[in-house]
Amino acid sequence: MKKYNIKNDIFNLTVSDHGAEITSLLKNGRELMWHADPAFWGRTSPVLFPQVGAVWEKKYRHDGKTYEMGQHGFARDMDFKMISQTSDELVFELRDSEDTKAKYPFDFVLKLGYKLTDDKVEVIWEVENPSDGDMFFSIGGHPAFNCDLTKDKLLFMNKGEKVSGNLTSNVVMLDGSGCLSDKTTEVVLDDGVLALKPELFDEDALVIENRQADTVAIIAADGETIVTVSFDAPLFGVWSPDHKNAPFVCIEPWYGRCDRTGFTGDLSEREYVNKLGAGEKFKVSYTIA
Repeated sequence: MKKYNIKNDIFNLTVSDHGAEITSLLKNGRELMWHADPAFWGRTSPVLFPQVGAVWEKKYRHDGKTYEMGQHGFARDMDFKMISQTSDELVFELRDSEDTKAKYPFDFVLKLGYKLTDDKVEVIWEVENPSDGDMFFSIGGHPAFNCDLTKDKLLFMNKGEKVSGNLTSNVVMLDGSGCLSDKTTEVVLDDGVLALKPELFDEDALVIENRQADTVAIIAADGETIVTVSFDAPLFGVWSPDHKNAPFVCIEPWYGRCDRTGFTGDLSEREYVNKLGAGEKFKVSYTIA
């Protein structure tokens, strides 16, 4: 495992080539990222690829064949190749291999970029289909930010305005599968604000669909904005480990989602799945500010 570092007048960013994962983000000397203590959760900011969430019974089907896949895919557990480093940007790459083909039958090129721009960190994902057939995939982020679940709050914004009323969210049930149940709940907001509390995550992540927000900020008890995550994703998750009162919360932009309980369709029929034709590329980003 090798770590790479870039910094400017505000940020000091460290990324590991294992999973191309942020391991530290210091803002004016203050650590924003969770430090991967396995007593709570042994990761900091994994990329979720080629699946977001779990597939039903850890199996999925494509073109008449069945494959096994663990939660959130395999990229987070693989070593990436550093392909570019400048004073303000890091770019890592992962390609298909014999090992990945056993789990995921597609050729792919996955690039993860991290760019410092003044007071923001831009996280850039690029997926390329180098084959002559269609490719289906999901991708998402899972960054964990230090906070106090008993005092801090989340502010939800959409197109520059505070989200009014409630967020309608699906709740991933702790049924052993990590898949989406039919249960829904409403997250009640007060002028766009949700008070954090450990029991919010007793039934796992809040999965918020339908582009109900594009910015989520963590606000300290004294009103200070600790961190702001902005994205243009169709859905996102908010998560902290259940029944642990962990000192962090994850704000997760997703281009994909776990299966519904009992889903046995083809991968191409998975909700929120992304499709790339031969030679096509998919490129998106989100920012941490």
